[in-house]
Amino acid sequence: MSLMRKDIHTQEKQLHQVQQNFSLHSALILNKLDKLDAHLNAVEERSLKMRHEKPAKKLFPNSNLFKQWTVELSEDDQRKAEDLFQKYGYNAFLSDQLPLDRELPDTRDHRCIGREYPKNLPTLSVVLIYLDEALSVIQRAICSIINRTPAHLLKDIILVDDHSTNEDLKTQLHVYVSSINEKHPGLVKTVTHSEQKGLSQARISGWKAASGDVVAILDAHIEVHVKWAEPLLARIQADRTLVLSPVFDKVNYHDLQVTNYFASAHGFDWALWCTYVAFPQKWYDQNDPSQPGKSPSVMGILVVDRLFFGEIGTLDGGMEVYGGENVELGIRVWLCGGSIEIVPCSKIAHIERAHKPYATDLSNVMKRNALRVAEVWMDEYKENVNIAWGLPIQNHGIDIGDVSERKKLRERLKCKPFKWYLENVYPELNLINLLAYGVLINDLQTSLCLDKGPLEENNPILYPCHFMESQIFYYTASGEIFVHPLQSFKNDRSRCLTDPGSGRFPELSWCSDTEKPKHMYWNFKQGQAIQNRETKRCLEISTDQTGKYEKNVFLQDCRNQHWKIQNVIQDV
Repeated sequence: MSLMRKDIHTQEKQLHQVQQNFSLHSALILNKLDKLDAHLNAVEERSLKMRHEKPAKKLFPNSNLFKQWTVELSEDDQRKAEDLFQKYGYNAFLSDQLPLDRELPDTRDHRCIGREYPKNLPTLSVVLIYLDEALSVIQRAICSIINRTPAHLLKDIILVDDHSTNEDLKTQLHVYVSSINEKHPGLVKTVTHSEQKGLSQARISGWKAASGDVVAILDAHIEVHVKWAEPLLARIQADRTLVLSPVFDKVNYHDLQVTNYFASAHGFDWALWCTYVAFPQKWYDQNDPSQPGKSPSVMGILVVDRLFFGEIGTLDGGMEVYGGENVELGIRVWLCGGSIEIVPCSKIAHIERAHKPYATDLSNVMKRNALRVAEVWMDEYKENVNIAWGLPIQNHGIDIGDVSERKKLRERLKCKPFKWYLENVYPELNLINLLAYGVLINDLQTSLCLDKGPLEENNPILYPCHFMESQIFYYTASGEIFVHPLQSFKNDRSRCLTDPGSGRFPELSWCSDTEKPKHMYWNFKQGQAIQNRETKRCLEISTDQTGKYEKNVFLQDCRNQHWKIQNVIQDV
């Protein structure tokens, strides 16, 4: 009898627990439904109001925002939306209206969805870097991390403010963080720079404040997908020398909808601009796109064992603002004992800005950072970076800062030479046998340079010298003359100077286009004629009836005109 009573009592307790869980679950569902209902009511009220109003005039028809985002807004709302768009580079007006805990489409490969991971994974610190980001975007990033990361694995979230000036990031964000820490004591920490230090230093600050076994360093304009952390933590648990990146889905800057991106490796060209590249062939041979793939570099978001990151030198704090720091990390990790992987089962939705408000032109900073990377890590191949930027190989005149400590780090870690990296990690990075590069100037008119001309046309022209990309030409040992950018990959779509064989005008044709016969090889020596090897015609300039030099350049019988190119590598 006592056993029966005990059994009944146990069943009553279990039933009570089930009822409690059901009540809690029901309350959560009702709360979400209430939020959704309130949002739908607000949208409906707005729609009814606009139905009874005369359609507002389109104030910004040429705006990158309103060209694609075609909702009906009042004139006041259009102004607000455009102002916020110019400020942030994405639709912050819309972001402020969306729920912070909005659902994301599950874009993972079907093999990822049912995959199980160990419970005893390493703990995780998440670092979010921002500079004058929209408040709702940061809040949504935090919310997604808390909701979609197992609580027993999430050690802390570090917010690093690289000297923002937005008042709401000093007041309202503080209130939001305090409300989270009331529920989850100590979960969110803040680091604030007293001056803008740039992306590398901000990431280093976040890493220093982190306490988890693994640190994920992210932009603040992201949302994490469900089960994003477990695949990353499992890989690092298996190999602590890995530096990982999730796959980024694109969040459209205009409507904030998520576009699925498939996994690719992260590479770079000789100017050290990032680009997506193919994985090694053996990744494709597996016929399983859910598997991690080796990558030459990372695009900026990275996940790494916290202690290992310190052992290999974190990031180069001498980098300025933005650009090049991720390539430097990628090269260093591979040369100094680690490796880099892209993990397709981990996905993050990342807002793709229409413009970067903190730096309208990154080229000067990027150029300086690229030269710094080349000086420390690229050995005899560093001249390729100078060439890619159209700079002389010697005495480029750009201050790259003190790199002595980074060179000592390379010695201390006993890192491999860059040649090993090109042969074993990134053979796709093309080595071109150049003889000369830079602007081409005819001696008859030294204020004008050869220029690739309008994008929609394929005829080079003469144009006042400005020494920018459209006027940078390269002359190879095989006799090709092609226009910027430098061919960093074997399948690049660079445009080569060609003689079509008839007519007076030269053309710029795709160098890789072999479908039609071309006369694309030239004889040229510094200070002499540029003559086609097959047609024997020369590239020349001519005056009009008034004696003014024409915009067009011509192919004709050689009349002893002389050209000079800006930088000579080997005697031409």
